[in-house]
Amino acid sequence: MRVQVVSATPLRFDDGSPVRAASGITAYDGGWLVVQDDATHACLWRDGRGERRRLLAPVQGHDVFGESAGTKALKPDLEACVALPDGRTLVLGSGSTPARMRSVLLSPESVRVAALGPVLARVAEALEVGPDRLNLEGACVVRDRLRWFQRGLPVAGVPSASVDLPLGAFLDAVSGQDAAVHVGGVLRYDLGAVAGVPLAVTDAVTRPDGTVLVSAVAEDSASTYDDGPLAGSALAVLDGEEVVERVELPPVDGAPAKVEGLALDGDDLVAVVDADDPRLASLLLRLAVIS
Repeated sequence: MRVQVVSATPLRFDDGSPVRAASGITAYDGGWLVVQDDATHACLWRDGRGERRRLLAPVQGHDVFGESAGTKALKPDLEACVALPDGRTLVLGSGSTPARMRSVLLSPESVRVAALGPVLARVAEALEVGPDRLNLEGACVVRDRLRWFQRGLPVAGVPSASVDLPLGAFLDAVSGQDAAVHVGGVLRYDLGAVAGVPLAVTDAVTRPDGTVLVSAVAEDSASTYDDGPLAGSALAVLDGEEVVERVELPPVDGAPAKVEGLALDGDDLVAVVDADDPRLASLLLRLAVIS
C-alpha cells in the first residue's frame, strides 16, 4: 500500500476565519462535516465554502477555547465523527473531563446532545485507566458495534486501544432512552514508530471488506493534555489487533501532517490536519491509496 497526497486545501469559514484544530471528518448533507476540538461548532465544507454548524451551546459564554485565553479546560474536545447506517451523524467527546463527556447526534433536521458520564466510566474501567486518562479520538461502526479508539500514550508505555459497544443500545442511550450499554471487546495495538516515536491512533474508518483503517500520529508528548513535537504520521490497516499493513504519510508542504480525522470517499480518502495553532487554517487532504 502506498499513499499519495493529491491535494491540500486550507479550510476557512465564509467570513475568512480559519477552521481550528480539525479533529474529525465525515460525509454530511452533500459535503464534509469537519469537527473542531476547541470549538462548539463544526464546519460544513461544501462546494469550496465553509459554513458554521452549531453542535453545542456556548460554554460559560465561550464558543472557542485555548491555552492563551485560559479556557482550554472548558473545551468540549469533540474528537470522533461517525456516519451512522441510518444516515445520522454521531460526534463524540474525548472523555477526560465532564466538559468532554458529551455526544452530539445530528441530522440536517435536528441536533441532540447527551451526557456520556456513566458510559465513559465503563469505558475507562474496561480499558483499565482512570477516567481522567481517557483520550478517545476515533470511532467507526464495525457490523452492529461502535468501535471507539483510545489514543493512549505509547511514548509512556500506554498503547492505543479500542472498546466495542452495541450500536443500537448506545444510540438509544444518547437519544434519551433508558438503555444499558455494555462495554467490552478490548483490543490493544502496536502500530510501530516513526523516528523512534511510537504511533498512536487518531481516527478510524471501516473499509468495505470489514477491516479497519486508522490514522495515527507519532507525537512526542509526555501527557494526553499537551501537544508535542510531531515526528510523522501513518495509516494502518487493522484486522482485530493485527496490523495488516502500515504506511507512513508523506510530508505536506515539507512538514509532517498531524492527521486527526479520516473518511472514505470512494476509492480515495479524505483527511483533516490539525496545525496545533489556532491562527492557522486546518488542511483538508485528499489521499490516493495505491495497492
